Amino acid sequence: MNIQTIFERYEMKFILTKQLKEELMELLEEYMSPDPFGEATIRNLYFDTDTYRLIRRSIEKPVYREKLRLRSYSQVSSDDSVFVELKKKYRSVVYKRRLILPEREAMDWLNGGICPVQGQIASEIDYFYHYYDTLHPVMYISYDRQAFYSESNPDFRISFDDNILSRQDDLSLTIEPNGTRLLDSDHVIMEVKTMGGIPLWLAHFLTEKKLYKTPFSKYGTAYREQILPYKTGTWKSEYNKNPVYEEKRR
Repeated sequence: MNIQTIFERYEMKFILTKQLKEELMELLEEYMSPDPFGEATIRNLYFDTDTYRLIRRSIEKPVYREKLRLRSYSQVSSDDSVFVELKKKYRSVVYKRRLILPEREAMDWLNGGICPVQGQIASEIDYFYHYYDTLHPVMYISYDRQAFYSESNPDFRISFDDNILSRQDDLSLTIEPNGTRLLDSDHVIMEVKTMGGIPLWLAHFLTEKKLYKTPFSKYGTAYREQILPYKTGTWKSEYNKNPVYEEKRR
C-alpha cells in the first residue's frame, strides 16, 4: 500500500450526535467506501515548548498556525513504524508533511538527537524542531476513528472520531490508550477533507440537519481543560445543546 506523505486540502469539522451520525452513515453506504485502514484507534503525541507557545498561538486563531506530532494507527513497540508529522494551516488550507520511522528512532530524534534520514521533509521537520528550541512531548491524545473515501473522488474523505482521550503522563505511543475524555459520550467529531467543494448530497444533509462547521482542536481542548486552569485559573470550556464548543470566562 502506498503511504501518502504530503497533503494539501481543506478540512472542516462538525460535532454530531451519534443519532445523526447513524443517519449519515446510511448515505455513506451509497456514496463512499471504508478507508483501507478501516477502523483504527489513532494515538498522537504532541510536542510543544516549555511555555506551550505553539498551542497558545493556535487558539488565538491566527491566519497561520503549525504543530508537530507523532502518530500511530495501532499499538506499537519501539521497533514499529510511526509517523512524524508537521502540520500547518494557512487561512483555511491544511498542509501536512510526514515521515515514517521506527518509534525508537523518531523519539531519539525529537528528544534532541540527530535526524536519522535525509530528504526535504526530514529537513523541514528538523528545522522546525530546532527553531522552537525547547520542543518536547507535552500531551498524548487518542481516539477511535472510522474513515471513508469517495471512489469517484479519492481526495474527498469523511472521518468520525469518538472516545477522545488525553493525558499528560505516560507520554509514549507504546502505552495503551487511556486518559480524560474530551467530548461527551453522545457526540462524535466529523471531519470533512477535500481539495475543493463538498458534494450536493452532503450539503443537503448538513442543511437539513442544521449542522455547521465547528472549530474543535483536540490538543487545544486538552490544553484549555487540563493545563490552562492550573496555570491561570481563568478559563473553562463547555458544550451547549447545539452542541457548539465555546470558551467562557468565569
